[in-house]
Amino acid sequence: MAIISRALGRHAGEQSRLSSLAGLSSWSSCLNRTCSLNYHSRSISSASTPMLKKAWDTQADQYKFWNREESISGQAQMMLDMSPESIQKEARILCLSADDDAANNPLLDKLPFGSRLLHVGSQSTDFPDKLVDESPNVLFVSPSCPHARLILPLVLAKFPTIEWIHVRSAGIDFLESDELPWVGKKGIVMTNAKGQFSSSLAEYVMMACSYFAKDIPRLLKNKGAKKWDDFEIEELRGKTMGIVGYGDIGRSAAKLASVFGMKVIALRRNPEKSEFDPICDEVLGTGRLALQKLMSVSDYVVCSAPSTVETRGMVNADAFKASKKNQVFINLGRGPVVDEDALVEALQNGTLRGAALDVFATEPLPADHALWDLDQVLISPHNMDRTATFMHEATEFFVNENLPRFMLGHSLLNPVDVSLGY
Repeated sequence: MAIISRALGRHAGEQSRLSSLAGLSSWSSCLNRTCSLNYHSRSISSASTPMLKKAWDTQADQYKFWNREESISGQAQMMLDMSPESIQKEARILCLSADDDAANNPLLDKLPFGSRLLHVGSQSTDFPDKLVDESPNVLFVSPSCPHARLILPLVLAKFPTIEWIHVRSAGIDFLESDELPWVGKKGIVMTNAKGQFSSSLAEYVMMACSYFAKDIPRLLKNKGAKKWDDFEIEELRGKTMGIVGYGDIGRSAAKLASVFGMKVIALRRNPEKSEFDPICDEVLGTGRLALQKLMSVSDYVVCSAPSTVETRGMVNADAFKASKKNQVFINLGRGPVVDEDALVEALQNGTLRGAALDVFATEPLPADHALWDLDQVLISPHNMDRTATFMHEATEFFVNENLPRFMLGHSLLNPVDVSLGY
């Protein structure tokens, strides 16, 4: 609490400093117009730049999602700094997280003027009853909170003034419960950290493709045996990458694949949103037949779909039976999306050439699981987006981008449809 008190004291000083800026109303007007633009837009089409069709207009509402490589940062924060009188509401924040979560530090010392961190806790009982009088309106949820799916409904019931829940991860499956749909029905907005982890996972995808295309296991084996073994390798150029779940992660992988000269075919719930995507050669809808078509033409399949009621077990035995010969399967989305028994069988009977897996139905992967014993499987412990700063950056996105938007009354980035699970 001493740390929180220091943070509150800092905001008191900021209020005095920023009050001198009240005369900058012209700045406020200008910046209001600037901030009304979608953060995704980095360039404006001109005569020398071909106009993209409306379905791929990145300023449209359906593309109001964050991407740390493409999105313009700091516009709403700049408005707060230049024109504090533009604030529409104070942000009173509760943090549902493990107490020792170091990635929470930006909540302690970087909150913008007009926001307050009221308390951090991992149980509903950690939040004193007297906080009800503070009318907290923002709940920041970290995956580090044990049993978050059970605690979240209790915290929301205790503090009915919560208007907005921000989840510091891309997936919300760790919050799934029978009570979660109630969030949307009560009008509470939920957002996530989509777009913060995509680039590192895209790098992993291309590493996994190259691992099999260049036969890295054979190279390592030969080096250990001091054996000069000249053999042919595979070129990625001209191969087809199929992407199951064409969200931000999937599209980031597609970008790199296109640079390598690969063809990209994608599967997504709303294919019309990517109809004119210059990176994607073909977009399919969801469903058993669409998945089987993708599997039948893809040399490398990347599964980046979220874990939802509809997607669990989606990549099953029928999907693997449809696989193109010598296919490599890469899973970096969520383990439960794939039927692991069917995956093991496809690897053992030669239907698949290999697999690169960063996520599993059970984590850690049990020591007696058959996947450990398969030479053609590359296993990583769900850490291919775990950079030194990845969770700190996810918190900073909340602090620097969405929190100012909330306080200014603007629409929030990365809205989650709780009914769909992403």
